[in-house]
Amino acid sequence: MKHERSLAIAAFLTVCIVWGTTYLAIRVAIETIPPFALTSIRFVIAGLVMAAIAVWRGERLPRDRSTLLNLALVGFLMVGVGNLAVVWAEQWVPSGLAALFVATAPFWMVLIEAFRTHGERVDLRTGIGMLMGFVGVALLVTPGGAGPSWNLAFVAGAVAIQIGCVAWQFGSIRGKYHLKDVPLLASASLQMLFGGLIVGVASLAIGEPARFAINLRTFAALAYLTLFGSIIAYSAYVYALAKLRTTKVSLYAYVNPVVAVILGWLILDEALTAISIVAMVTILVGVALVQTAGKKPVAVPVPAQSEKNAA
Repeated sequence: MKHERSLAIAAFLTVCIVWGTTYLAIRVAIETIPPFALTSIRFVIAGLVMAAIAVWRGERLPRDRSTLLNLALVGFLMVGVGNLAVVWAEQWVPSGLAALFVATAPFWMVLIEAFRTHGERVDLRTGIGMLMGFVGVALLVTPGGAGPSWNLAFVAGAVAIQIGCVAWQFGSIRGKYHLKDVPLLASASLQMLFGGLIVGVASLAIGEPARFAINLRTFAALAYLTLFGSIIAYSAYVYALAKLRTTKVSLYAYVNPVVAVILGWLILDEALTAISIVAMVTILVGVALVQTAGKKPVAVPVPAQSEKNAA
């Protein structure tokens, strides 16, 4: 049990660091690769590789219709909406600010948990933290917070990221409570594969292949996203989610922005305004309050087995 928890913490730390670097890689990759195509390619390749590894390790891939539908739903929510929203938004939103918008993920997770059977009650400290976080986001979407990047497309990107955050958290909870019996490698691989295939169909439908191009710089970014962002970090996230509390795992969004903002500033010369720095501090303090608040389970008189079917 102790060894298992250590592995879960190591997986969580991997997610914190690696996903913080993917915002930069996404920004580079979409210089020539359309967003739907980028999302589809990286997750289909990662899903196939992970499925092969799962089979090699002796894991049995699920075949029953109900489980496959749940895997497809989770893949759609997390890859087809959650991840794609960030990739699409980074056409107009700088990588560091995109990561800051994603930092609201713990707030959405807490809200979803509050409405879930046997979920966690939102106390005063949590409420204050969430309010601070959303004030920080509001600061970021002002012309002063966004700096030279501000325009209507920037605001649309910011809204899209929030929709993606909600979808990601729904997918995370759905996977945690409805895919308990699926081996973790098999679960991660099929989530990525289904999500990537769904986005791939959408890419073909909107004619992205005609705009597809690649060079050494964007190929390197795509390879990094596939290997580190998907195969390694996504699998680590699924493992950490299965072994740790959902609200604690969502803490990765607390670390990612720091990594992304620093890399965007150093490598892509992304502007950091005074208001954006204040917004970043406000969001991260809000997340800290939410994550350190004492939470109590919601007292709802329901049968014990309903926990398995919640969310």
